[in-house]
Amino acid sequence: MKEQKVLGIDIGGSGIKAAPVNTNDGLMLEPRQRISTPIPAIPESVSSVIAEMARHFRWKGPIGCGFPAVIQNGVAKTAANIDNSWMGTNVNKVFSKATGLPVYVVNDADAAGLAEMKFGAGQGVRGLVLLCTIGTGIGTVIINNGRLVPNTELGHIEFKGMDAEKYVSDATRKAEDLTWEEWALRFNEYLIAVEKLIWPDLIILGGGASKKGDKFLQYLDLKTPVVPAELLNNAGVVGAALAGRYQHRLSAKKKKKKRKK
Repeated sequence: MKEQKVLGIDIGGSGIKAAPVNTNDGLMLEPRQRISTPIPAIPESVSSVIAEMARHFRWKGPIGCGFPAVIQNGVAKTAANIDNSWMGTNVNKVFSKATGLPVYVVNDADAAGLAEMKFGAGQGVRGLVLLCTIGTGIGTVIINNGRLVPNTELGHIEFKGMDAEKYVSDATRKAEDLTWEEWALRFNEYLIAVEKLIWPDLIILGGGASKKGDKFLQYLDLKTPVVPAELLNNAGVVGAALAGRYQHRLSAKKKKKKRKK
């Protein structure tokens, strides 16, 4: 099978990661590059990093990008862990202009969910799967019988009188100097609340904290089976590439249809 190569980029609150991905098997084709997320993370500075990454890999093809916001038709509708100036911005157009290449943006947690379902802990799982990404914030992904429900924001439900991620994110664990057990007991409370809302068949934990599962998984006590993400912190890059491949094909079909008319 011919390699379907897409440059996957994962934009997080603290770092931006990128690598070319063979979307047939989810393998990175070159060592991953990481650049700290600029402060402030405004369109000009972030798009400069995206362009730098494309140059680093001498990239000429499509780019898929996971972005920390609700994304509808390429437009950012929220800005939880990135500068508010992104709200209402067509991120596809901004990044495409910066790189001179077709760029397709998807919610960053959704990207990680796509990767885990195709190549990781969710392979072959039917029913309703919840993936939580634990990092600067809390991202959530719902996939029902293999189909993504885009832009779920369960990390932002009201919990303990505040935005949930301000109570249970990995950034909060570090800021409040919580032990892994102290943080895990908080996170368990949050997962119980989400469990009551959607009754998942499986919960997958991903994001930056996922590689520390041996420090906290034993403290979680839920009705739903909980497993760590298998792609760990690479899920966002791989999933962004998958989303980019799908959107690029869709765009090509639309252009072909227009030409026929």
